[in-house]
Amino acid sequence: MDIKIINKNFKVVCLKSRGDFGSFGKEVPELAKQLLGRSDEIESHTGVEIALFEPKRNQAHKIGEYLVGLIVNERFQDVPAGMHFIEVDERFMTARGKISSIGSLHANLINWGEEQGYKRNLESYIIETYHPVEDGEEVQIYLPIF
Repeated sequence: MDIKIINKNFKVVCLKSRGDFGSFGKEVPELAKQLLGRSDEIESHTGVEIALFEPKRNQAHKIGEYLVGLIVNERFQDVPAGMHFIEVDERFMTARGKISSIGSLHANLINWGEEQGYKRNLESYIIETYHPVEDGEEVQIYLPIF
């Protein structure tokens, strides 16, 4: 697994929701379908799907925020009804792999970061971008760090 430390800026037009962390696997794809059904309303999007997740801070933290959107090229002034514009500019550790291995990708990235002495920023969104490839889909995971 190729892991990098990068500074990255994301500009996103998205739909926002909240839910039980345990239900994200079901709820996030449902919200993504709603968003993609409205993608023609989002000007200058790059076609890259993105999801942003509030990190689970501890066992007592049960409900979290998540956003699904499309990356846009520039700051958005006229956001479609019910959508939001968000810009995230952070330092991340990042890795990419098959979406079918998303759980192990997250675990390996977290373990690598701890071994290297990086401290995760639990006040910033975890970000995933989704990329169609010939044999399915890949995910790029971005974990915010200090």
